[in-house]
Amino acid sequence: MSLIGLACGTVAAIAYANWQVPALALVGLVFSVAWLIADGLDGMIARATKTASALGRTLDGLCDHGVFALIYLSLAWTVGTLEGWVLALTAAACHAVQSSLYEGERARFHRRTRGTPLAAVPTPTGMVLVRLYDSVAGSVDRISMPFERRFGAAEDRTAFAAAYAAAAVPVMRLQSLLTANVRVWAICIACLAGNPRIFWWFEIVPLTLVTAVGLYRHRRIERRFVHGLAPQSILLPSEQGHS
Repeated sequence: MSLIGLACGTVAAIAYANWQVPALALVGLVFSVAWLIADGLDGMIARATKTASALGRTLDGLCDHGVFALIYLSLAWTVGTLEGWVLALTAAACHAVQSSLYEGERARFHRRTRGTPLAAVPTPTGMVLVRLYDSVAGSVDRISMPFERRFGAAEDRTAFAAAYAAAAVPVMRLQSLLTANVRVWAICIACLAGNPRIFWWFEIVPLTLVTAVGLYRHRRIERRFVHGLAPQSILLPSEQGHS
C-alpha cells in the first residue's frame, strides 16, 4: 500500500512539473489526495493484520518523504534558478526534520493517553535507515524522561493520563499543521497562485515556527506535571489539596 501511494505521488509530481497549467496543478492535487488515502490505509492494514513493524513504519515514512522529494524536485526543475533550488532544498530539509519530530510527538501523546509511561529511552535498532528515522523521531524522549518517571510513579495512571491528555490536546492540534494534508493543499494553492516559492517559504518559516512552538509548549506542559504546577482543573485528586 505504501508503494501504491508512492506511485500516486509520482504521478502528482509529474503533474506539478507542469504547474503553469492550472488543470494540471489540480491533477497534482487529486493524485496527492490519492496518495494521502493510501498512506492512511497502509497503517490501518498493518494494525488490522498485526503486521506492523519498525521496518514497515520506516518504509511508510520514507515513501512519504519520497513523494514530497519528487514534488520538490519537479517544482525546482521548472523554476530552474539557483535561488529556486536553494529554496527547494532548504524547504525539503526543514520538512524532513519537522515531520520526524511531529511523528515522535504524536506517538508520545498516544502512548501516554493509553496510560503507558516510557521506562527508558529506547535505543534504535535494525537497518541504518530504521535507526536514523527512529533516532530523529525519538530525539525528544531524553528531555521528556522526568515526565515519564513522574508518570510511572503515579498512583492512578489512568487519571494521570486523562489529566495529561486534557492539557496536551491543544498543543497536538497546533502540531497537526505539520501533517501532510496541510502541505498537499499548500503546494496546490502556491501553484495555482503561479509561484511555487510561496510553498517553500511556507515550509521554511511558518511550519518551522509551528514545530518550535509546539515542542516548547509540550515540554512546558510536561514540566508543570513534573513540578506539580498543572492547572487546578487538571490536577489529580490526590494533588488538589497540595496546590
